[in-house]
Amino acid sequence: MDGNRRWARDRGLDEIEGHVAGTEALRAVVRRAAECSIQHLTVYAFSRENWARSDSEVTALFALLATTIERETDQLITNNVRVSFLGRIDELPGDTASRITAACEKTAAGSGLQLHVAFNYASRTEIVDAVRSLIRSGAKAEQIDEASVSGALYTAGIPDPDLLIRTGGEERLSNFLLWQCAYAEIFTWPGLWPDFDPAAFDAALAAYALRLRRLGR
Repeated sequence: MDGNRRWARDRGLDEIEGHVAGTEALRAVVRRAAECSIQHLTVYAFSRENWARSDSEVTALFALLATTIERETDQLITNNVRVSFLGRIDELPGDTASRITAACEKTAAGSGLQLHVAFNYASRTEIVDAVRSLIRSGAKAEQIDEASVSGALYTAGIPDPDLLIRTGGEERLSNFLLWQCAYAEIFTWPGLWPDFDPAAFDAALAAYALRLRRLGR
């Protein structure tokens, strides 16, 4: 979800206003994904690298997350959406981690769209955590294969992405689902995330439908 801050600066607004607009765009995309019977949608909300931003922005982002969870959880339940979070949630402030846990528990019965929010996430960290988990479990080097690593990732049990959408004209993976996106198709959109609407989402799906997926073969 790239471009929130640029979107705000272009309009002479505080950067947090761009993030607020970004949550509105996310709400619309989640609704559209559910309408399209998409089973899994993963969004990159806060990277571990984002801690390098100003204290005021990080604090504002956590406050926005809390507000969004409070506002949206009931609607997610109504729409049969299940939410989960990917990342080192245990490193977050206690109140933030508690809200995240509560949202996951309240929506656990959802059998429709599965919304995965990458928060305090970095793919390289995820892979390191997976390897450490395997070592702690007693796995020997010759026992570690692609299946065991996949099963130790934060995304264990979640299908690998078919399509990766990058907004803001970005053409890099930015430490996001590096293992899982090995064969994902990539769709780049020149606009900024707050302007990414259901029509843009439909355009991404239409472009994906025209791709010939070889999956490395």
